Amino acid sequence: MKFLRFLPLALASLAFAGCNDDNETDNDSAAIQVLLIDAPGDYKAVNIDLQKVQVNATNAAGEEGWQDLDSEAGKYNLLSLVNGSYAFIAGQNFPAGHIEQIRLVLGPNNTLTLKDGTTVDLKVPSGQTSGLKINVNEDLKAGVTYSFVLDFDVAKSVVARGNGEYNLKPVIRAVPFALAGSIKGTVTPLAAKPQVMAIRTDVANGDTINTYTDANGGFQVFGAKAGTYRLEFKAAAPYKDTQKENVSVVADNVTSVGVITLTQ
Repeated sequence: MKFLRFLPLALASLAFAGCNDDNETDNDSAAIQVLLIDAPGDYKAVNIDLQKVQVNATNAAGEEGWQDLDSEAGKYNLLSLVNGSYAFIAGQNFPAGHIEQIRLVLGPNNTLTLKDGTTVDLKVPSGQTSGLKINVNEDLKAGVTYSFVLDFDVAKSVVARGNGEYNLKPVIRAVPFALAGSIKGTVTPLAAKPQVMAIRTDVANGDTINTYTDANGGFQVFGAKAGTYRLEFKAAAPYKDTQKENVSVVADNVTSVGVITLTQ
């Protein structure tokens, strides 16, 4: 399992290093990287047991069309993937062309740690044991690296069954870095510990992306499509909520909003 920080968004538009002019197959290939980040939930830990990452280029029924990527199998705590931290979970050269979906295949050892420290099994419903499918619908151009961000919305994905058990019904959005940027900044004082919401305002029903500040007050919102956003900071008492309007995001760029100071 690999945890990295602050992926350079320009990487998504660079020709991949594995391209070899003497190799006809490579010259007809793009490169895919799959990254996992988290929109947080009110738990101590959400661990998923990742076995495989696959792509489907044909939208074929059943198992036809699914192809394995070189994957980083292992346990991933989704709640550690905030403020620009992410997990690299798969990547390799792949034939240029259209891909329909990405699929995460999970093992049986998924767990949820509640705020009181109790750890329980996180059950995947039987209809999803074949894999968690995320629509992508992206055209891959030869010689270009595509970094797909899978934004796992924990708050919506963990469902209490009412009997002390929990189901995992994933809500995941996929954004290729070639079409996205990010927003970063710092919040003071550290005690405010706000949730940060980036709400796109230049289109109707625009995306809302969530994260939290880290131990140093820093935050970074990944996978924001180009456009205009309002940042909302939901602070812990006694600090007051605040917001910042008209934050512009450009594809393949990081927008810095500097220091945001919250007051009591």
